[in-house]
Amino acid sequence: MRKSKNNLDERQEQMLLRIEHNGCWIAFWGLVAVIIIQRVVLDFDSGNIAGELIVFMMLALYIAVGCIRRGIWDRRLRPDTASNRIVSLTAALITGILRFAYMIKNFPHMILNAIAAGMIAAAVAFAVCFAVLQFSAVLFRKKQAKMEEEPPENGE
Repeated sequence: MRKSKNNLDERQEQMLLRIEHNGCWIAFWGLVAVIIIQRVVLDFDSGNIAGELIVFMMLALYIAVGCIRRGIWDRRLRPDTASNRIVSLTAALITGILRFAYMIKNFPHMILNAIAAGMIAAAVAFAVCFAVLQFSAVLFRKKQAKMEEEPPENGE
């Protein structure tokens, strides 16, 4: 298939990229909301939300791998231990609260078990998220170091 020429000027190209960017993040956070609502509120098990989980994970992996391969971390956060700890604590808190809510909804008479389940889920979420972020930061730093030592292209 022959590729046709781009009919957009620079302003239109930037606008299209912004629209696509916003659409991607709307889809990402929309999938997060749908998964949480189906899992916690509507009591669907993991089999019923498999499609959403697959699309969500594909999108998340594409964004993460694409950014690291191009030496991009984040607009506001640094790839350091302090930032990774804060992000991991946030993920752990959200996970713990959601697990607690799910347990209380399904087993209202087992409050101590719900608290324990929330704390265990939070601890696991923190450990996994922190480990993944630290590993990603190492990969990012390696990529940046490699990009810095490469000679500029086209005599720039």
